[in-house]
Amino acid sequence: MQAGTSAGARVGCDIGGTFTDIVLSLPNGQLFVNKTSTTPHDLGEAIVTGLGALIEQAGIQPGDITEIVHGTTTASNTILQKVGARTGVLTTAGFRDVLEIGRIRTPTMFDLGWQKPQPLAARRYRRGINERMDARGNVIVPLNADEVLSVARDLVDEGVEALAVCFLNSYINPAHELEAKALLEREFPQLLVTASCDVLPEIKEYERTSTTVVNAYILPAMRTYLRRLKDDLGRMGVKASLQVMASNGGMMGVDSASEKPVFAVASGPAGGVAGAAQIGALGDGKDLIVFDMGGTTAKASIIMGGVPSLTNEYEFRDGISAPSRFVKGGGYVLKVPAIDIAEVGAGGGSLAGIDPGGLLCVGPESAGANPGPACYGRGNDRPTVTDANMALGFLNPTALAGGSLKVDPEKSQHAIATHIGEPLGLDMLAAAHGIRHVANVSMARALRAVTVERGRDPRDMTMIAFGGGGPLHAVDVAKLLGIKRVIAPVMAGVFCSAGMLGADAEHNFVKAILRPLANCDKETINAAIAELRTQGLSVLAQEGYSKDAVEMAVSLDLRYLGQSSELTIALRSPAEQAIDDAAITQLVEDFGDQYRQTFGYGNDEPLELVNIRLSAYGRSDQRLKFNEIRVDASALQGVSGTRQVSFERDQPPYETRLVPRSAIKEEPWHGPLVIESYDTTIVVPPGASAHADKIGNIIIDIAQEQA
Repeated sequence: MQAGTSAGARVGCDIGGTFTDIVLSLPNGQLFVNKTSTTPHDLGEAIVTGLGALIEQAGIQPGDITEIVHGTTTASNTILQKVGARTGVLTTAGFRDVLEIGRIRTPTMFDLGWQKPQPLAARRYRRGINERMDARGNVIVPLNADEVLSVARDLVDEGVEALAVCFLNSYINPAHELEAKALLEREFPQLLVTASCDVLPEIKEYERTSTTVVNAYILPAMRTYLRRLKDDLGRMGVKASLQVMASNGGMMGVDSASEKPVFAVASGPAGGVAGAAQIGALGDGKDLIVFDMGGTTAKASIIMGGVPSLTNEYEFRDGISAPSRFVKGGGYVLKVPAIDIAEVGAGGGSLAGIDPGGLLCVGPESAGANPGPACYGRGNDRPTVTDANMALGFLNPTALAGGSLKVDPEKSQHAIATHIGEPLGLDMLAAAHGIRHVANVSMARALRAVTVERGRDPRDMTMIAFGGGGPLHAVDVAKLLGIKRVIAPVMAGVFCSAGMLGADAEHNFVKAILRPLANCDKETINAAIAELRTQGLSVLAQEGYSKDAVEMAVSLDLRYLGQSSELTIALRSPAEQAIDDAAITQLVEDFGDQYRQTFGYGNDEPLELVNIRLSAYGRSDQRLKFNEIRVDASALQGVSGTRQVSFERDQPPYETRLVPRSAIKEEPWHGPLVIESYDTTIVVPPGASAHADKIGNIIIDIAQEQA
């Protein structure tokens, strides 16, 4: 490698339930990829191991790396596993039970077995403080410093490690929260304090309290993890800037992520959606269904007109997790900007079993990376989705991840026959097909949640499938929804990591207004936007972005006067340009159009301005451009020859061609076909065909069955 070509190298890394994916990008556009088994006991260990291997493979020095973009599951796993900090809450007297009351909704009307999630802050650790602001921010009852310290001392004595401060109406006047936070940090330096005005200065007590409590709950775990990772990287000579992928598809600095980890709960999947939008923009597929299948979960999202679907609120929960304007009450509310992603507990490591009713079920429990699927030979004898694919012949029977992970297909067959086949009276292949089909149907639920349930017809869209298992299941899942074309993008198995390298820095700010739009003068709106612009420039300057490298976009939350929910309407004029009467007229028109599109009707009632939002983006020429990449040849290699593959139950296996990904060009290959590469396996069943586009994406056209 020529001297100087490696300076300015960048790294994207994504920790999954089974594998940790790493992509190393050199300034000349060359990419190197690595998949290392995730290390649950210390998630950063897999990053250090995989990155060390890539540094050696690329022939560079650790000091050549200038930026690492990281998607982490630390925040989400902390919530799922209920291993966060012992969290307390200080709130206004009388509002102690906001978390239990919520919105008095259930996610499904007739599910008598549903149980409300236990609050992350137990009731005994939630205390009311005698203070009060009115709805206009005027002080009714002053804050008593002695009371705050006395209550906090009791909580600390009971072992509380993190404290959320959520006072009534603090979104309009944060004085009491800021005063309480300063008192607590001075008197209890070991206590991690989160004030709602720093995380979510918006109306709605439940959403604001829930979001603040989640931030406090995951704060110690996230802060400890990022500090340890930075230290580990430093010891191997990597002094690069560490960025964390945020839930909205942008990057945030490690300092921001250490203070507001609630903005990175959906960190990893967001990178894949951001990358998918770039892939779609390069071709003719601006309307895409994004399908990401990893080791533990499968995720789905949509891209319309080249833009990912975004939301300002979602629920994090077990089972299927999908943002919805109407179905709520099943999880922990996070009112933060995020890519609209539906998620189900079905991945390569998802365990298959028989439920109490005698039915085959798959997930959400996962074998993870250790012990992993039965074929790994690490002590697990229960079958997983990966074991089903191994038994059916879809996967390499010798090794996975480019030969780095040895496997034993006989262990897969034995696990399936013992735990599924014999109890259900099925032969081994039929049981394996059953596992795969149940997983496919479960994953199709996630796709349906972001398409059919949102009024979008999936038959008119193209699926882009990635993750270690996405291209392996994509065609079967697509058939369930009538989708005609599937794209397996370049580096599909590590695509979330690659997508992170194409993301910009992004921070979001909000200012509560809450008054009728007719009574809100232009000066007030412009002053609020100016205040948010100053915040955006300040935060990005701390992360190394000059004013010339910053772009901003403004939007307003509007609703009909008297409603309790609002729609976010983008301001068409630049953020630097003052709002005038014409801009306000356009906002009213845009609100009416979006309201009719969302709810099917509209009216001429007066509007209320709830919030002003500003998104600040840090741009850089170093971002990965998918039309310029050159993937290292070793990542495109795979076996050649044939293998017996069972595509359909009750049908004999096919003698199926095995083709390395590097062999697929613009001429079509007809199925059955198994395309192998270092990072993933692409299945092209009988009746389908595959070809590559100019940048190396594999396009699969699915034959439509005759009615």
